[in-house]
Amino acid sequence: MPRKKPTVLASCLSDMDLQPATPRDPALLLMSDWQMARYISLLLCRVQQRLESQIMVNPGIQGLTANSTARVQNEEALTLGAPRDYAVAREAEVFAMTEALKLQDSIPDIAATSLVGVIAKLEMIVGADRDIGDPTDFPWPHIASVLRDLRAIAGGLPICRRSRERTRSDVARHWESAVKLVAALKEEGAAEFRGDAAVF
Repeated sequence: MPRKKPTVLASCLSDMDLQPATPRDPALLLMSDWQMARYISLLLCRVQQRLESQIMVNPGIQGLTANSTARVQNEEALTLGAPRDYAVAREAEVFAMTEALKLQDSIPDIAATSLVGVIAKLEMIVGADRDIGDPTDFPWPHIASVLRDLRAIAGGLPICRRSRERTRSDVARHWESAVKLVAALKEEGAAEFRGDAAVF
């Protein structure tokens, strides 16, 4: 059954435990979606790393494995299909990170309607820099300083709680997209191989 892709700001308000006085600021919704996308990409990264470890431990080449033949046969059921699963996990992680980057790119298009919303936007900007740059370079320490000042004046951000249902749904959505992509790439590769074989 195909899943309907959520819009950029389709964050479930039930996932956020907003302080009573906090307005429904679009910047807070954006930050909630951004945090969720980053969290999902980290989960999928861990899955991908575990599968990568399985492939490295048991590449399926008897001479390269430190395991005895009996142990390799026992583990074969666990690692069978691991290269395909690894490819799917890697692509699912890319889909999740791409979603986080799209949300990040939409920061300039979303107007904050409160100081807490401004804090949320700055948190995303500073948080994104942790992934791509040196936080000691200009202007990051300066932005972090402004962020500390704003937090001292306006207070912290509302507490965000991730629902398990939404986490599972987002992981499943990216996984399904990745399965389709890997299957399409495999089919495309097989078609090219058949075409090359026909030439000879």
